[in-house]
Amino acid sequence: MIKKAFFIIVVLGLINVQTLIAQTFTSYFIGDTSDVQVTPQWGVCLMGGATENDSAMVWFLNKANGGDVLVLRASGTDGYNNYMYSGLGVNVNSVQTIVVPSVQAANENYVKTQIINAEAIFIAGGNQADYHNYWKNTALDTALNYFIQVKKGVIGGTSAGMAILGEYYFSALNGTVNSATALSNPFHSNITIGVSDFIKHPFLKNVITDTHYDNPDRRGRHTVFLARLQNMGKDTVYGIACDEYTAVCIDSTKIAKVYGDYPSYDDNAFFIQINCKQPNIPETILSNQSLTWNRDSAAVVVCKIKGTPTGNNTFSLNDWKTTNGGQWFYWYVTNGVLNERNGLQLDCSPLSVEQTFKLEQINIYPNPAKNILHIQHNFQEDTNIYVYDYMGKIIFCSNTKTIDISALKTGIYFVQIENQTLKFIKN
Repeated sequence: MIKKAFFIIVVLGLINVQTLIAQTFTSYFIGDTSDVQVTPQWGVCLMGGATENDSAMVWFLNKANGGDVLVLRASGTDGYNNYMYSGLGVNVNSVQTIVVPSVQAANENYVKTQIINAEAIFIAGGNQADYHNYWKNTALDTALNYFIQVKKGVIGGTSAGMAILGEYYFSALNGTVNSATALSNPFHSNITIGVSDFIKHPFLKNVITDTHYDNPDRRGRHTVFLARLQNMGKDTVYGIACDEYTAVCIDSTKIAKVYGDYPSYDDNAFFIQINCKQPNIPETILSNQSLTWNRDSAAVVVCKIKGTPTGNNTFSLNDWKTTNGGQWFYWYVTNGVLNERNGLQLDCSPLSVEQTFKLEQINIYPNPAKNILHIQHNFQEDTNIYVYDYMGKIIFCSNTKTIDISALKTGIYFVQIENQTLKFIKN
């Protein structure tokens, strides 16, 4: 790893602070200046935003395999260096913090090189709008995605650092938003969501995260984020959230361990998915109107998992349903009020061989369609075919295999034939 540029100030033989004339970033370094060549282990560590969970941080540092650890932030100093280097009993070659407070800094060759050469990268808390404004579409951004997708090193983040790791993310470009405001107006100007344009980790594809879940209560705003994405026509949307002192650590098998201090404290992580029963788009999602996303009081399916010091409670991101120690709930919103009730593990697989056969006999085309939608199925000619809008309202019923949709407004609709529902887009 490159550890020197122009000159280095060494303090106590351990810490150096890199300062350059007209330098756009600040570097704090502790450890061995030689670059150790080791192979890291792939993983993601998501922390809820308060004091780091030591057990989760040990998990994270062990994935570096004795290599070099890099902390990225847009403000602050070297608070993580001693903690990671010598405070947890895990042997690493070095810990370096780089403060990257501008686009110019994010395009510095030194910053890019440190990212590529690291074995573990941790993104500190702060303001995710800074990360969006300073880092997105820069050399830093490119290097991070190389580190994740090609080198397959371990990456982690807390608070704002966790917020930007999902494929979808709350960018906070206009400031933060609380649950009450989001639920009362899901298109409030403060609800700014980044979509597939920043960090792309395969483990967090189609995921939007949220932090500080218990202080303040952010379940409502996170549900609004999911509703907004679902309303955009995304086929699969997931959420991962942590209480403040809780961490989710995902290994290369996509099994997530949940760390916290339960039963001493009520520390939880949440794995959230939209109910696959169609139609599953919110009934009412309009600007300046309270959100309604009820869907038989089961719009969103949530697995809530207690975080323990050993991380023995787990959740699988392979199927989003296999859990050890998880409890299932339904969340739903009526007129801007978030409700919760006991739920069941989500099963989106075909219900039976017979239904699978029937499903294979149904086809709608073209899709998207402009004027005429053709229905191809093996049911009787007089079978009722219902067309619903995205709010679940029946637009009309037909018993012919050719449907005139020219009068429909542009948008997403659903065709229901007996107990099967298919989505189509009207251009």
